[in-house]
Amino acid sequence: MLFLVGSVASAWIMKTIVQKVATAAVLAILAFAVFSQRTALQDCADKVRDVYELSADAIEPEDTECSFFGTSIGIPDPRSTDDNE
Repeated sequence: MLFLVGSVASAWIMKTIVQKVATAAVLAILAFAVFSQRTALQDCADKVRDVYELSADAIEPEDTECSFFGTSIGIPDPRSTDDNE
């Protein structure tokens, strides 16, 4: 009987520990993903700023594309007057 109670208590403790470790692992993976995308988004913002500064006198607006979690996102030229009319 003592071994049965001990095995149930051990299983409950192990379940709790495994849940905590799994939660910590998921949070660590999410933190890494967010950190890596932060860098990509900053690079994208720098690229967009550079494109718009270099083409400040351009008559035709240019669009820029960036990637976010593998999805390509088009960033329209904010100087475009199509939406402001």
